[in-house]
Amino acid sequence: MRTTQIPPPAVVVEQVRKRYRSTQAVDGISLTVARGETVGILGANGAGKTTLVEMIAGLRTPDTGSVQVLGLHPTRDRARLRQVLGVQLQNAYLHHALTARELVELYRSLYPHPRGTDQTLDLVELGAHRDTQFEKLSGGQQQRLSVALALVGRPRMVILDELTTGMDPRARRRMWGAIEALQDDGVTILIVSHAMDEVERLCDRVLLLQDGKVIAEGTPAEVTAQAQAASLEDAFVALTGTTLDDLQMEEL
Repeated sequence: MRTTQIPPPAVVVEQVRKRYRSTQAVDGISLTVARGETVGILGANGAGKTTLVEMIAGLRTPDTGSVQVLGLHPTRDRARLRQVLGVQLQNAYLHHALTARELVELYRSLYPHPRGTDQTLDLVELGAHRDTQFEKLSGGQQQRLSVALALVGRPRMVILDELTTGMDPRARRRMWGAIEALQDDGVTILIVSHAMDEVERLCDRVLLLQDGKVIAEGTPAEVTAQAQAASLEDAFVALTGTTLDDLQMEEL
């Protein structure tokens, strides 16, 4: 009888740790993400969220522990991983003099079967700004372009750090629709976010980090119930002792 081989998980993180001088940024986190799953990573500033996803993306090397992404080692197999992993970080360092179209075309050249330039820009509603230099785009438009560059290579997994920061309500809804289309296509997604409505809408599961450790895990409803809270936002406050207003003030 022919047996069906089950593909390995999209992400396997085992007991990773990362220290910066006297700060233990990530302290023994383990995580498994199924293929096609969308996982939200939550926590106050300094909880270890960005360090964790940067290790998954191969941008930082763990001090101890191991990471596998789509069956690849993030640093040893970096060239192969870049073909299947899209990454959008909160702070984009892009050439300010290049236009949106030129940046998309530059990134398209890195992939064997990329999306079309116009298709990519339309996906994030930047078609009308295709010839605008990056430095002249608004903060929200720059964020949308960063997402477009993460998606241009048709990745099988994406990491999105503060996906809709700086976007107006209409742009946020449009971006959520784009992410839902990726989910329908079976793309694995990690989302770092402080927007609880975004997490509740998009994520199958959430991890709540504090001081570099996972303090709660489950579906948004399960984490809310664990904290005996009325909403995910209330659960976040109850479990971390940090309000969302505090987070917004820290980010200014």
